[in-house]
Amino acid sequence: MNTIDIQGLDKSFGSVKALDDLDLTVAPGEVRGFLGPNGAGKSTTIRVLLGLLRADAGRARLFGGDPWTAPVSLHRRLAYVPGDVALWPNLTGGEAIDYLSRLRGRTDERRKRELLERFELDPTKKARTYSKGNRQKVALVAAFASDAELFILDEPTSGLDPLMEAVFTEHVRELKARGTSILLSSHILSEVEKVCDTVTIIRAGHAVESGTLSSLRRLTRSRVIAVVPSYDGSLAMLDGVHDLKAEEVEDGTRLSFDIDDAMAGEVLTALARLGIRSLISTPPSLEELFMRHYGDEIAALETETSR
Repeated sequence: MNTIDIQGLDKSFGSVKALDDLDLTVAPGEVRGFLGPNGAGKSTTIRVLLGLLRADAGRARLFGGDPWTAPVSLHRRLAYVPGDVALWPNLTGGEAIDYLSRLRGRTDERRKRELLERFELDPTKKARTYSKGNRQKVALVAAFASDAELFILDEPTSGLDPLMEAVFTEHVRELKARGTSILLSSHILSEVEKVCDTVTIIRAGHAVESGTLSSLRRLTRSRVIAVVPSYDGSLAMLDGVHDLKAEEVEDGTRLSFDIDDAMAGEVLTALARLGIRSLISTPPSLEELFMRHYGDEIAALETETSR
């Protein structure tokens, strides 16, 4: 049984369709990245999972249960961190952590102290004095101090500085090593690449790509830069080689091109015939996968902004 199981989920707000036949699963012990820009439907999906919204159609299950009809029992088994944390202004950070923790049961005090130290959070200050980053730390400490079976993290590093982002990444890796299920919703591609086993890319409320990082990378082209003694034009004749550029350099000819991964063996054989002096091959990043689905929208937005 999957920890999260979403099948054919629909949700509309008036004439706006926020979710459109969305499929999303998280297996026990899996860390899944949930990628998409603002407005793609990530937060709506999470609100349905938390039982805060009722779907119009489709199926949403947590631990096999319906979050709309059984939210209380299901919430005891999960921890949620939103991207914009609001706290009770007159409580201290420590009091807020204790209150949030009691909603899920007992808290490991030793673990809480370690987390406060790692995230460099002063728990004695009133919440109204906290910056956005410190409010985020309160939610993270409260969540990570629990023994939750599932962590739902919605833009969890919003407001954190790079050092604290590294602390967050380190702790997620520790949870992953313990076999904890995690859904990490983010638009920060490098964050997802560091910790996730699988990724779902959502566009206009619909999953456009889903799978392991290695399987998704096969959908795009790798970048190759090679230096050979001389170039006879043979690579340009191969299928799967794109945007080839040849530049004379001090020790030969530098070739740069994109390659379909399925053609890597044939291209390497052709390069070997030319005599390789240096070779760099860069696999596609999640950034490239993301741009594959949103590049047209970003280009249109940049064009409109420049007018």
